[in-house]
Amino acid sequence: MVTQKDMETRTVRYGELQPCRSAFIDAHTPGSNQKENFTIIGGGVSESADQHVHITETPGFNIGAAGQPPHCRNSLHTHRTAEVFFVLKGRWRFFWGRWGDAGEVVLEEGDVFNIPTGIFRGFENIGTDYGMIMAILGGDDAGGGVVWAPQVITDAKDYGLILGDDGKLYDQKKGQSLPAGVKPMPLLTDEELKQFPEPAASDVVPHFVARYWDMMAMADSAPLKVISEQGLLKDRPGFELEFINRASSNDAPIESDRHSVLMVMRGHWKLSWADGEITLAPGDTCAVPPALTHQLVPAMSGEASLFRVRNTDDPAGLTRQV
Repeated sequence: MVTQKDMETRTVRYGELQPCRSAFIDAHTPGSNQKENFTIIGGGVSESADQHVHITETPGFNIGAAGQPPHCRNSLHTHRTAEVFFVLKGRWRFFWGRWGDAGEVVLEEGDVFNIPTGIFRGFENIGTDYGMIMAILGGDDAGGGVVWAPQVITDAKDYGLILGDDGKLYDQKKGQSLPAGVKPMPLLTDEELKQFPEPAASDVVPHFVARYWDMMAMADSAPLKVISEQGLLKDRPGFELEFINRASSNDAPIESDRHSVLMVMRGHWKLSWADGEITLAPGDTCAVPPALTHQLVPAMSGEASLFRVRNTDDPAGLTRQV
């Protein structure tokens, strides 16, 4: 039996998210030093022991978020598994390449970017208010961490942060130094850097970006598969992403042997099951356990939309590349 308390425990409310302001090596670097990182489900890729994890159990992927004021950016990095974002609040510019100048795309609220693996990427809030992007990272261990462009590590050292080869941050401003046996994270060599593609926007945007209003129109009678082998963005990153709006929802029972994570974009949604019900609001994340028969419908009139993530049997390794 899944009780009301069980589901409340498996729900992370937007207003209760606990940020970490020292999650990554660029936390002191001007232009990036106002970032807030949120780890919602799974340990994510934070390099800081200060990172709060809301739900430790991983369903084959991790869920996180980044909050940033206007003009704040996240430095160039890459992951070994999938990294998928959707914009919850604000307007964001995503850019990629060794120096961040190979290509870029601007995303509005509700847009999805399934960033190709194997390229350096960064992002910045170009809106006028505090913005929030939600992230899905492939694998239980989120690919083993972050790989930074060499200049990010070099710049960070000038502001007191050193990344050890154990994947942890050491803050010289707090009197910390590398422990015995731990060396600085080695920089990628010129030969290694040649392995990272520099795709143009014309090679990325049509195949890796899904626009919110397109998804709203396409999900007119059934949930829209956004990322899957048959999806709008064809990929097999170890999870599937679906988009559900008012038109594609109904009160029919939902049964699945998979983990289902609900991430509300707009409106309020009622999640009910045999022993209880809860209401989910924009920015809330809810981990529905496998085999729980439930119903999911908009709780109020007006615009309503959410994303549903489900684990698959596909390995969470390198995914679709350019």
